[in-house]
Amino acid sequence: MKALKAIHVFLLFSLLVGGACLTGCYNTEDGSFVEPITLSEKINGKWVLSSIKQVDELQATDVDLTGQLEFMSFGIDLLADDANQPTTFSVNGNAPALLPASGTWEMENKFTNSDGTPARIFLYADAAKSQKVGVLTVTATPGSNRVLEFKMTRKQNGNAFVSYVYNLVPATTAE
Repeated sequence: MKALKAIHVFLLFSLLVGGACLTGCYNTEDGSFVEPITLSEKINGKWVLSSIKQVDELQATDVDLTGQLEFMSFGIDLLADDANQPTTFSVNGNAPALLPASGTWEMENKFTNSDGTPARIFLYADAAKSQKVGVLTVTATPGSNRVLEFKMTRKQNGNAFVSYVYNLVPATTAE
């Protein structure tokens, strides 16, 4: 009886080891390596205004400026090189000049911040990136929904008093 149990254990063990060896020979094709998608890759391109709102940071109220002061003519072109590295930007349209007309740009970080803080776009007046002229806080990143939203905040003595929230869509799909 003990001999029969030993044979059964041996056969069961042999099947398990043999099965494990056969599955170890299976090669899974994972495809070729592709660089991860960076934030600048998602954000670069030509964007036109969908809506804009002014937020009073002191009283927590907001005003829709979309149909006023020719804001609907606002467009921004965030250019990148062939490697999707940010290069220059230009603002066009007849909207009030809240942002500089042109310069260079870069992302604060290449990828989404792991601590949950929003991404930021730095705007510079020069190609050497020595004269920072603006900081845009990205509040909605393009993904399956092609919408870019950023907030430009005005500060005095380090205290925010007004923000402008730009909601943008790609220029090719805008009407």
